Amino acid sequence: MSVLSRAAAPPAVSETAAVIAALLGNLDNAPPATLTWPGQSETALPQPDSDPLTVMTTGVVPLRLLGPAGLGAAGLLLTPPPADEVISGTSASGIGGESTAAARESAARLDPGTSAGSGIPGARSRIPLGPTRIGTVSTRVHALRGTGQVGPGSIVRPARDDPLSGFPGGAMDSGLSRISRNGPDAAPEHTAPRTESGPEAQSPIPALYCPPPIRDDPALAEAVNEGILLWAQSIGLYEGRLDDLRKADFGRLIMLAHPDCDDADRLLAAAKCAVSEWSVDDYYCEEDAANTAPDGSPSSAEAELGPKLEMAAAVMDPVHLPARYQVRLERALQGDPILRAFRTSFEHLAQFATPQQAARLRTEIAGWFIALTAEAGWRAAHRMPPVWEYLANRQPHSFLPCMAPIDAVGGYELGAAEYTDPRVRRVVTTAALAAQMVNDLYSMAREDLSNGREFNLPTVYAAEQQCSRREAILHTAEVHDELMHRFEREAGVLAANGSPELHRFLSGLWAWMGGNRAWHAASRRYNDFT
Repeated sequence: MSVLSRAAAPPAVSETAAVIAALLGNLDNAPPATLTWPGQSETALPQPDSDPLTVMTTGVVPLRLLGPAGLGAAGLLLTPPPADEVISGTSASGIGGESTAAARESAARLDPGTSAGSGIPGARSRIPLGPTRIGTVSTRVHALRGTGQVGPGSIVRPARDDPLSGFPGGAMDSGLSRISRNGPDAAPEHTAPRTESGPEAQSPIPALYCPPPIRDDPALAEAVNEGILLWAQSIGLYEGRLDDLRKADFGRLIMLAHPDCDDADRLLAAAKCAVSEWSVDDYYCEEDAANTAPDGSPSSAEAELGPKLEMAAAVMDPVHLPARYQVRLERALQGDPILRAFRTSFEHLAQFATPQQAARLRTEIAGWFIALTAEAGWRAAHRMPPVWEYLANRQPHSFLPCMAPIDAVGGYELGAAEYTDPRVRRVVTTAALAAQMVNDLYSMAREDLSNGREFNLPTVYAAEQQCSRREAILHTAEVHDELMHRFEREAGVLAANGSPELHRFLSGLWAWMGGNRAWHAASRRYNDFT
């Protein structure tokens, strides 16, 4: 019997699984696998020279980049508004409270060949073309939404996310961020949101805006996968289901998601952590979860989810009890294969991660545990959450724990000050939520067989809007693409002014999202559901 009836949502149809399985194979809308960050050589279009200071002070839209020269740079090319029109607390880059020192430093990196001169005849009256690589089209500012072009002296305010509408500037922007098929000279257009009419209606679903993987090394993936199987067998994890674990091919996921690491042992450490996390879902949250408490006494799976997650936390961040109680705790920890998995995976990762990196991973997993208990509350209350609540839950209940050790696997360390900076945190959680939307789409067919125990955005949206399953899938794809464009836009600003480690970590997030998509497209864990 189902624990949670989702009668409000339209039932799944047989074509749903095929539609979802085919989605990742369409790379028509995929950006490059590798981002072009500030500092990398670019093939910039010829542009007339202009005096940066003169142009900025006279209100003419500059024709040469006045800031960082890479990903997201076009989003910075905003004509400064007059003093009485400045939005309080918002810098020219659109990030509130950002210091202007970074902008001055960026201006110093201009081409030394820049010559004076302003008001160039025949200059285009819109935002300049700027860089021509990944991210430049999605960052073009559409002047005065719904109007024509930006003329000299026009004021373009930085777009800020409206927390009430959920979209930049209070309008639906996810459909406006498509890369133009007509090349960089094409004027930016307002692209309508995804609809079910027109050419896109002929395909099962519009192509996602997500990069392909940087590398595909089947031999390395197989080595990691074999290591996972040997480890799982040694601790009794997935006992009797090792063939399912092999089919899931987590070794391939880790190989695809961490292209900056060729060390199979490092990749295996990350893979063990990922499998430990997935095992929580498979052992504690599925319909056949054990109806016992951590001490082995009879109970119910729903009631014991919290206590079991508490024991997992005690493994990751060891609890030190008085001696006579420590023995009993240790007995309980040794008796559960999930807890053995967390203990041994953290021990392996500690060979490559600093204590600070391990603490970061514990923090992300702890947030995920809280989100798991919230989801259990929905099931217990027979309640379908609204979309906003579901997405708030899915930010921590996402791939954040898998992304947290990107630097440890890569052999470097992103400092805590940068990782916890609110602006960095925003792009990291954006990447994690975007990756979760991929998971929502491709695990949808499997979760439709769970009789209401699992949640995904298409199902939640369909229940809220009373729409078709196809419409809900299209909406989920829009949400994914909006998040991807936000990451691309804002990560470029951070990379331009951050440390080399932050630069590399942000590149690692992009690579992780591309690898995640490729793995979902092929993994039998999500496609072989019959």
